[in-house]
Amino acid sequence: MLSIGCSQEPAPPPPPAPSASPAASALSTIKGPRLYVSDEKGGRVVVVDLSTGQVAGSLAVGKRPRGVSLSRDGSQLFVALSGSPIAGPGVDESKLPPADRAADGIGVIDLATGQVVRKLKAGQDPESFDLSPDDATLYASNEETAELSFVDVKTGEVTKRVKVGEEPEGVRVRPDGREVYVTCEGDNAVFAVDTASGKVIARLRVGGRPRSILFTANGRTGFVTNENDGTVSVIDTASHRVTKTIKLPPVEGAPTAPRPMGLALSTDGAHVFVSLGRAKSIAVIDAVNYKVLRTLRDIGDRPWGIAVSGDGHSLYTANGPSADVSVLDLASGTVTRRVNTGGSPWGLVVGK
Repeated sequence: MLSIGCSQEPAPPPPPAPSASPAASALSTIKGPRLYVSDEKGGRVVVVDLSTGQVAGSLAVGKRPRGVSLSRDGSQLFVALSGSPIAGPGVDESKLPPADRAADGIGVIDLATGQVVRKLKAGQDPESFDLSPDDATLYASNEETAELSFVDVKTGEVTKRVKVGEEPEGVRVRPDGREVYVTCEGDNAVFAVDTASGKVIARLRVGGRPRSILFTANGRTGFVTNENDGTVSVIDTASHRVTKTIKLPPVEGAPTAPRPMGLALSTDGAHVFVSLGRAKSIAVIDAVNYKVLRTLRDIGDRPWGIAVSGDGHSLYTANGPSADVSVLDLASGTVTRRVNTGGSPWGLVVGK
């Protein structure tokens, strides 16, 4: 006979499953690809229906969302969150409000419900990040502490903190998953880190204020944008050497010289697209011969985040100062639509 002691209480019922937010309900009506756009000042991710070119809704995520990435199966969106106050070049940081360190982390959004279901620890002030090929480890740059954090996605904990150069920003895992690279603005350098040991295995001198990094599909070549030099560095990943520096030409009618920021690779791997920031343009580079093929002008105000459509026909840029996203037809090289997102769009990623 089974007996139960009087002091035992019945097991609590399981917590209810999270319900879909109104925004997620609106997003469920999207039948085709969509664009997820982080709004740094608005604390949200804006979702654009690419079939209509209209904003379908937005998801509240937390403070200062910047870097964004999808899980391999497309069911979750990862977004870098920060409690550090916004401070542009030349700002006296002593006069800024105190940082909210509790807001730091990587938010994980369940796209079925539109809710943040977890927040991974990712060191102080995470800005950019990348995921390992199996989505098991996340690598995040911590600008204020000059570190690269290794994050166990399952436990949500930091497993390693790797000292790199000053002001680390762009992060990219090589396609084979064996190395992760981080650009360091303060050192004008890129650090290559072994993902198994967490050891720095190479330091590559590049141009002034390196921002982003991108690899070809085979992982043999990397491209780095150098904002202050108006150049793109080409890296041979086998030898960890800079093999070429591509000087971007002046943009006719632009308010500034080229200020290379974000990077995207064409679906066929033939071209590298470079957003040129305050020059309001995009450079198109031959990914094999490393030549600038053309410059697409009048894209938007300070295009930064950049992504290519799944079919390879369109290009998207996040334009912070003008609070919109530009949609470009790559065949003609022209902007076909400007989508008003509001806020301050920073990063973007294409979802199915």
